[in-house]
Amino acid sequence: MSNETPWQSPAGPSSVLPPSPYATSDHAAPPPAGAPGWTPPPKPGLIPLRPLTLGTLLGAAFQVLRRNPRPMFGFSLALTGLIFLVTLVVVGLVSFFAFSRVTSATGEDAAAIAAGATATIILSALVPVMLSIVVTAILQAVVVLEVARGTVGEKLKLRGLWNAAKGRIGAIIGWALLLTGAAVTALAILSVVIGLIIAFGGTAGIVIGVILGVLAAGGSAVVWFWLGTRLCLVPSALMLERLPLRAAITRSWSLTTGYFWKTLGIQLLVSVIVQTVASIIAAPLQGVLLLGSSLINPNGDETGLAVGVVVLYILTVIVTIVFGAIAAVIQAATTALIYIDIRMRKEGLDLELSRFVEARQAGDTSVMDPYQPRATGTPEPQAPAQASPWS
Repeated sequence: MSNETPWQSPAGPSSVLPPSPYATSDHAAPPPAGAPGWTPPPKPGLIPLRPLTLGTLLGAAFQVLRRNPRPMFGFSLALTGLIFLVTLVVVGLVSFFAFSRVTSATGEDAAAIAAGATATIILSALVPVMLSIVVTAILQAVVVLEVARGTVGEKLKLRGLWNAAKGRIGAIIGWALLLTGAAVTALAILSVVIGLIIAFGGTAGIVIGVILGVLAAGGSAVVWFWLGTRLCLVPSALMLERLPLRAAITRSWSLTTGYFWKTLGIQLLVSVIVQTVASIIAAPLQGVLLLGSSLINPNGDETGLAVGVVVLYILTVIVTIVFGAIAAVIQAATTALIYIDIRMRKEGLDLELSRFVEARQAGDTSVMDPYQPRATGTPEPQAPAQASPWS
């Protein structure tokens, strides 16, 4: 018989080995009390402070109107109505006097008067176009600020939003005019080149001009979508980071790198949704108005017909203005939310927003605005003790 003894642990036969960390048991010990667990990201206002899903982003874009309707819908409605009123007054009066002069002209001056009247009407149409560019830029600035402040739980009145926009309105209007001017200049150059080819190229010039026109139209659309998407975050950078125009253009280009198709797709989706809803509501409404005018004027006399046409036109204009105001706010809010979402994904803006909200709730007003860029060399702020994974 062997004198060897069975193997024992160094601590003796009565010692118990610690359980393997990979072992499983139905009677595993519960985690110690007070252990931190997962908590959902905070939602102090418009959106949860985390990278946004498509549904959250779309819902927030439509929620901007409901959350703060007076400065959003009211301001947008006033600006949209102003554009229509200026268009009606300026273009309407100029057209009325121009056509009156044309109808009263006789003899050799009739052709010159007609040409001058046409040029006058075209020039008068530029007034509401320029006003529309300026008004749209101002509305976009206000909506960007509303989305940014709503994200951290603040709800400002129109005066507060306007005060926050001071000093940046000129920059965003300048950007809108620059973008429009560049587009108009490019189209004018293309039109002149194609026109010269058609005018001096004979039959071959006509064929080449038509082909170039088709290619130019398609190419212009592609370039417009490409540049429009890469530069769509310029207003947000101008208003929230308060950058100079050139730096804001570079900033937008940098942020949309890697997010081009997502940004373009979301903007197109929102545009399709808004236009579809407007069409669904406007079509039955116009049918009801036409039916109502027929009931009011069953005999079809000229006076009743004229009244029905006027009433139908006025109501159509009202519906157009209302839906135009809603669409302007939703589309501007969508772009602002895309800006915030990309910064969350690329730069961890959600952490900065959480720190800002927690500091404000604690009464600390010294914390810097989370949207503005941090100065070079500024140390990264440390997360507070026992913070949630999303703070």
